[in-house]
Amino acid sequence: MEIVWEVLLLLQANFIVCISAQQNSPKIHEGWWAYKEVVQGSFVPVPSFWGLVNSAWNLCSVGKRQSPVNIETSHMIFDPFLTSLRINTGGRKVSGTMYNTGRHVSLRLDKEHLVNISGGPMTYSHRLEEIRLHFGSEDSQGSEHLLNGQAFSGEVQLIHYNHELYTNVTEAAKSPNGLVVVSIFIKVSDSSNPFLNRMLNRDTITRITYKNDAYLLQGLNIEELYPETTSFITYDGSMTIPPCYETASWIIMNKPVYITRMQMHSLRLLSQNQPSQIFLSMSDNFRPVQPLNNRCIRTNINFSLQGKDCPNNRAQKLQYRVNEWLLK
Repeated sequence: MEIVWEVLLLLQANFIVCISAQQNSPKIHEGWWAYKEVVQGSFVPVPSFWGLVNSAWNLCSVGKRQSPVNIETSHMIFDPFLTSLRINTGGRKVSGTMYNTGRHVSLRLDKEHLVNISGGPMTYSHRLEEIRLHFGSEDSQGSEHLLNGQAFSGEVQLIHYNHELYTNVTEAAKSPNGLVVVSIFIKVSDSSNPFLNRMLNRDTITRITYKNDAYLLQGLNIEELYPETTSFITYDGSMTIPPCYETASWIIMNKPVYITRMQMHSLRLLSQNQPSQIFLSMSDNFRPVQPLNNRCIRTNINFSLQGKDCPNNRAQKLQYRVNEWLLK
């Protein structure tokens, strides 16, 4: 019996030493995390471990304004001070490089033609840095945010940084009023959003099958990515990947965008790994929802209903479930 206990203590000590050594590695902050457990190979922390294995990521576990969240439409607050979003492309199309990062399909814009966004909950203008796709292994899951407990097949996230206060997205991500993320749910349909069609058509998506693959896209119109609505909800939260800094304002559009079933299938055929490694689908690349912790979820949808004020005394609480949300 004593031998068994000695073995267990030795294993525990080795695990602690291993984690400690990995915590102190400078490479940990860059990429030692995953959305789901690895089929084979060494331990890589999944979302429930992100805040435990690296002190620089402790907000992932102890933060009070974490994202994503479950949006209960019956609890939304109408804020009459929320203006429409304003997208400034300078009337020009943009170019960018699409990457398979091993975790996301990521489109990073070049610096030649800049895209800025303002209005909504923003005090400052924010510059588009990256477009990131989340999607599921089946149509009933894939989005990071939930709507009344329901997931969508995917979620597009447009990540912007405050270029009036900060010089780049890295600096902004660590700083107050640093980031704005516009989020659009994805649904599977017979037709496809024209912007996503450029990214997901067979000739393009097959160029980034494996991790670190990249492909240049030109002549993109960012405005084509947005659904035909001026309605949105917004709340204060965090980035949904380590180190989970709580510097992001989220704007979730009131309508989804669509991709075809074939395009969703092509996304699920993207590998997290390089060609020499075992195939592991990139799908289900979403963080589970986090506690709302009494944060207000505001909207610019005016239902003209009297109700309880938000703590900022500017907004009306909606008194019934918003059945119209995202049904079309």
